[in-house]
Amino acid sequence: MGKIVIAGGGIIGMCCAHYLTKAGHDVVVIDRGNMTEGTSYGNAGYICPSHFIPLASPGIIAKGLQWMLSSSSPFYIQPRLNMDLIRWGLTFWKKSGRATMEKNIPHLHAILQLSRTLTSELRMELGDHFQMKETGCLMLYKSATTEHHEIEQARDAAALNIETRLLSASEVQDMEPEVEVNVRGGVWYPFDAHVHPGQLMQVLHHHLVKSGATFHLNTSITGIETSASSVTRVLTDKGEISCDELVLAAGSWMPELTKMLGFNLLMQAGKGYSMTFEGVERNLHYPSILVDDRVAMTPVGNDLRMGGTMEISAMGSPLLMKRAAAIFKAAQSYFPNLPVEFPTKEQIWFGWRPLSTDGLPYIGRSSRYSNLVVAGGHGMLGISLAAGTGKLVEEIVGGRSTSIETRAFNIER
Repeated sequence: MGKIVIAGGGIIGMCCAHYLTKAGHDVVVIDRGNMTEGTSYGNAGYICPSHFIPLASPGIIAKGLQWMLSSSSPFYIQPRLNMDLIRWGLTFWKKSGRATMEKNIPHLHAILQLSRTLTSELRMELGDHFQMKETGCLMLYKSATTEHHEIEQARDAAALNIETRLLSASEVQDMEPEVEVNVRGGVWYPFDAHVHPGQLMQVLHHHLVKSGATFHLNTSITGIETSASSVTRVLTDKGEISCDELVLAAGSWMPELTKMLGFNLLMQAGKGYSMTFEGVERNLHYPSILVDDRVAMTPVGNDLRMGGTMEISAMGSPLLMKRAAAIFKAAQSYFPNLPVEFPTKEQIWFGWRPLSTDGLPYIGRSSRYSNLVVAGGHGMLGISLAAGTGKLVEEIVGGRSTSIETRAFNIER
C-alpha cells in the first residue's frame, strides 16, 4: 500500500482518512488548523437523508432573488467584482432548472442513504462517543405557501421510500412539551439523525492517531509538484511531503489547491453562522429546521445550537452581527419562551461551506493526474455525506467498484 496524502482535516478529509487507513494505506493528513475549529465543528450536526433536493433548484433562484440584496436575509450575496464568483453564479443559475434538479435527485439520494448507513456503523465501530441521536428531524413552517411546498416535498420523499409524517400545530407541540411552539404545522422525517459534530471530529482524530495516521497540523500547503501526469509531492510551510496518491478534501479552500495544479474547480464559499447555548433549562426534544427562515435548531444533550444563513462573500470577510441576530429572532418567533439570551459577539461562530454549481459534491479522479482524487463541494451536507464520501474515495483509490454510481459527481462535469 502506498502513501496517501490528504489535503484537509475537516469531516470529509477525516472520513477519507478513516476508510483509507482501515484499508491498510499509509495516510498523512495536512490541515491549516489545529483540529479544534472550522466548519466541521460549528455546524448543525445533521445527518439528513431528507435533504435530497440539491441546492441548485428552481426554488432557490426565485427565493434568492428576493433575499440576495438584504444583508440580514437567509440568503445574501456580497456585491463584488470577482470573475470566479461570476462564473460560479452563471453556472449555478444554468443548473438550477427543474430538469437538472430531477436528474440529480437520485444521485444525491443514493449518497445520502449510503452515508446514513455508514455513519451508524461508525458509531458502532468507534464507540458511541459523539452523541448520535436517531430521532429524526422536524421541518416546521408558519406560512401556507411554505406548508404547500413542504407537503409536496414530503410526497417526493415518500416516492423515494423516505418515511415522512405530516403534523398539525398541536402534534408538533406534543413533540416539544418543554417549550411553546408557534407554527402552522410541520413534517417529521424519522430516519434523519444528528450528532455533536465537534465530538465526532475528536473521536475520528483520536482513532486515526491510534491507527497510525500522521497529522501535520497548523500547516499550510504552498505548492504541489507534479511530474508528467502524476503528483509527486506536496510543499508546505514546514517542509515537503512525498505521496503516491493525493486526495484534495480542503473544503472551501479547494480552489486554491486546484489552481496550483493548473485547473479551476467552480466553487464558492457560503458563510454560515451558529451559536451554542449550554445547559438550557427547557430544551427542544427534536432537531428542527425553521423553513420560512432557513434556521436549524439542534439539541445536543442539555445544550442547544441554532444556526443558518447562506452568505456568499469573500473568504476572510468579517462576522455580520445582523445575520446572527436574524437567526436568533427566527428562533424566538417559532419558540417564544425558549429560555436563552442573545449571545455576545465572541460567542457567535461562523464558517465556510463549499458550494458546487449544481448541489452535488465533487468526488472522483482528475483526468490530468493519475494519482489525484478530489472530494469536495458538499455545501451544507458535509456531515450528512462525509462517511459515504470517505468510503467512495477509498474505493476509488483502491481501484475497486464503488458502492454507488459516481458519474454524477465527476469533478470535470
